[in-house]
Amino acid sequence: MSPTVVPAIPAVHREVRLADRVEGELTARHFTIAEVPVPEPRAGEVLVRNRLMAVTAVMRSQMTGIRLPMPSFVLGEALWGAAVGEVVAAPGGGFTPGDLVQHPCGWREFAAVDASRVRRLDPDALPTAAAHLSQGATAWGALRRAAEVRPGDTVFISGAAGGVGSMAGQLARRLGAGRVVGSTGSERKAARLRAELGYDDTIVRGAGPIERQLRRAAPGGIDVLLDTVGGEQLTAALAVARPDARFALVGALSSQLGGDRGDIAPVELDPGLIITRRVALRGFGLHAHPDLPQEWTKEFGQGLREGTLVFPHALLKGIEQAPQALRELTQGRHIGAVLVAL
Repeated sequence: MSPTVVPAIPAVHREVRLADRVEGELTARHFTIAEVPVPEPRAGEVLVRNRLMAVTAVMRSQMTGIRLPMPSFVLGEALWGAAVGEVVAAPGGGFTPGDLVQHPCGWREFAAVDASRVRRLDPDALPTAAAHLSQGATAWGALRRAAEVRPGDTVFISGAAGGVGSMAGQLARRLGAGRVVGSTGSERKAARLRAELGYDDTIVRGAGPIERQLRRAAPGGIDVLLDTVGGEQLTAALAVARPDARFALVGALSSQLGGDRGDIAPVELDPGLIITRRVALRGFGLHAHPDLPQEWTKEFGQGLREGTLVFPHALLKGIEQAPQALRELTQGRHIGAVLVAL
């Protein structure tokens, strides 16, 4: 086997910086693209040439500067987020130039990353490098570990066209769900969810009260909720919950994709319903399950190769398209993950 050829490292690269705090609509003026020297990795760091990066809804909240359970982006500095690339230098040891890796320092063409934050990827584990940026691990963990989907369950997934939801419908079916219902923002998306992504029925935001639509789509009630939205959809799910229903809460899109309130998504829940129906509500975050990415990669790779799973995603090309990618995500223009090839 011939040795991996690593391209020469240029003197400068580009990174996307936060130019202004977001208030209201996300626009091009909130970003600036800077050309800066390629960083020199220090001892214990790995220099990575980024090839792909993901944008997610929470990034808009991180641009507002309001209180969040994770760090906000810093005005005048580069943004960050999940990225995949190859190692070009590793003075800290443990990695070899040419290694395919994932790390949290996207939004730039090169990144010097602490080795403890870099995860080596098996280039043969998934059919494409882009698939490593799927949010399927969150969907898989929430459904399998938090909500414990059982054969015959009726499952409701809010935000079904997003990066998590577009995988969750398929995975609920894979885990034996008897009926899968999802919510989305347009009938165009709803049709694709039903035709391609494992959903039996859909409810459309703006097409009438959520609870009324959910009762129509799940007349016998729901056993499981995977909630990426919060707000009215969480309230509606509780209203139609069956006894011993299990709710896995993973996001708050009702606030992340609009307004200036960031992580604040107030919702009134009826404690009487929670108690009498014995509903279990559990927050789920991938960071608390370090073993899950490996488990998910094995499951995902098998499903992709068998054709039993698909990876819905949009791919924009060039780091200069990264701001537009996030804007399009917040506008609800895509189904699945939104990625940028650098």
